[in-house]
Amino acid sequence: MPQKRSSSKITLKTPSTSNQIVLLSACLTGIESRYDGHHKLRKGLLRKLRKCPILPVCPEQLGGLSTPRSRAQIIGGNGSEVLKGKARVVNAQGQDVTAQFIKGAKETLKIVRLNNINKVFLKEGSPSCGTKRCIRREKQSGPGVTTALLLKEGIDVVGVE
Repeated sequence: MPQKRSSSKITLKTPSTSNQIVLLSACLTGIESRYDGHHKLRKGLLRKLRKCPILPVCPEQLGGLSTPRSRAQIIGGNGSEVLKGKARVVNAQGQDVTAQFIKGAKETLKIVRLNNINKVFLKEGSPSCGTKRCIRREKQSGPGVTTALLLKEGIDVVGVE
């Protein structure tokens, strides 16, 4: 299946049915699920999606990491390379958390498939959810681990600042 491209522009056509589920990074909905225990609520995005059922998901939590947790970064590439075994994810204490990031990505993909979701909005700048940047301060290019897996499976992913 061909990869879909990710985009950072938030445009949404009216869903074909009112019960079309949209998956969002949990932090974008106001859930305090980020590594630092905070959220990144995006009221404008929620307004645009008000007619759609929303399923909030935090891939890092699904992978078994706690909230709050140590900030993590991808070493040696981006999420695509992590999935190929050519890069890894390491937290601020130097612990390898690659397995948790991959597990969270796979669990997110299961949720997408089980709910027949075809549109996903993920938080930009995250080593899991980033679409163009997988870590904010170092501006590392490329997708995060979850985004890379979803794109590989042909899911439409939109990055949200």
